[in-house]
Amino acid sequence: MTVRHDAISSGIPVHCLSCQARRRGLCSALDPDRLAKLARTSSRHRVEPGVELIGDADALNSYSNLLSGVVKLTKSLADGRQQIVGLQFAPDFLGQPFEAKSAIRAEAATTVSICSFPKGAIEKMIEQSPELEHRLLKQTLNELDEAREWIVTLGCKTAPEKVASFLLMIARNIDSSVGRATRSACFDLPLTRTDLSDFLGTTNETVNRQLTRLTREGVIRIENNRRVTVDNMSRLEQRCGGRPRRNSP
Repeated sequence: MTVRHDAISSGIPVHCLSCQARRRGLCSALDPDRLAKLARTSSRHRVEPGVELIGDADALNSYSNLLSGVVKLTKSLADGRQQIVGLQFAPDFLGQPFEAKSAIRAEAATTVSICSFPKGAIEKMIEQSPELEHRLLKQTLNELDEAREWIVTLGCKTAPEKVASFLLMIARNIDSSVGRATRSACFDLPLTRTDLSDFLGTTNETVNRQLTRLTREGVIRIENNRRVTVDNMSRLEQRCGGRPRRNSP
């Protein structure tokens, strides 16, 4: 109760106290006074699937904390072709500090909730707070590690291992309580089958075939073509040919 009282007396909004970004994300690096100051400039938004959050090569005027849902990151070629290059989950930070323009497109893959704040406000705090700069550097390095792991998945793993690796990644990141390999998980697929095949570098038919195989063998259950239940995480992990990496914040 003391922590809650101190936070409120510093001007921190009540909704910040239980926010994932406050507990595990960017805002965990801020002391109560700085958090209250940032909160006064912030605004929360609910964004529907398919809505663009950041455009490729768009001017960056604000940054956001991802509070819930999944964001897909894409790169486009001059002829209009598009490649999904990553996914972001709560409480990831959306944006590239100190860059004038975005180098990537961010789109809501599911319904997402974000907390946005002006570019100038967060960049000023980064300059004043080594802890905040360290927190952002740590997330950047985590994302680099994840990208390297996914290169291995795309380059070395078989189709069954790719699909299993994707499902394990989603299970571990959508639900932060899934920690032990023996625990279960239940989630909605955040990508369409077309996007999933694009992300995995394979075809729709291959994705559907591997999902059917995992269902038939009792590794997963699928309802309404989208709702996935994993009753035993260790069985799914065994199908991955190596665990997809996701570092703790």
